[in-house]
Amino acid sequence: MSALYLLIIASLTVALGFLGAFIWSVRKGHFDDDYTPSVRILLDDSPDDPQS
Repeated sequence: MSALYLLIIASLTVALGFLGAFIWSVRKGHFDDDYTPSVRILLDDSPDDPQS
């Protein structure tokens, strides 16, 4: 029975660690823009007035 308590405490510690890392990354802005990187390859990066 003591092993069960140890496993519950260990799993809660790991879960709280992942929750803390997720909250930290959200506050730092890692999930602000998830659309632009996926379509950046499709956008044209040519200048406005091409030298021809």
